[in-house]
Amino acid sequence: MSEREILEALKRLAPSRRLVVIEDALEELRRELQQTGSPPAQEDRKKQLAAAAEALLADYASDEELTAFSILDGESFHA
Repeated sequence: MSEREILEALKRLAPSRRLVVIEDALEELRRELQQTGSPPAQEDRKKQLAAAAEALLADYASDEELTAFSILDGESFHA
């Protein structure tokens, strides 16, 4: 069965039944990923964010539009 056929079949189900089927499929996928030792999605997301931050580090350090408010760093927050 192709992905399109699966999606079309899901559309024919009542919304509450569709949700049950999708939740069951997600649970099965989670079990499968745990058995294969794949890293959790959260770790992948953290790695992507760290790489993006490193790529923009020079901009954040020198771009006047991004550093304009750093002049307030020494000010008391609750003045």
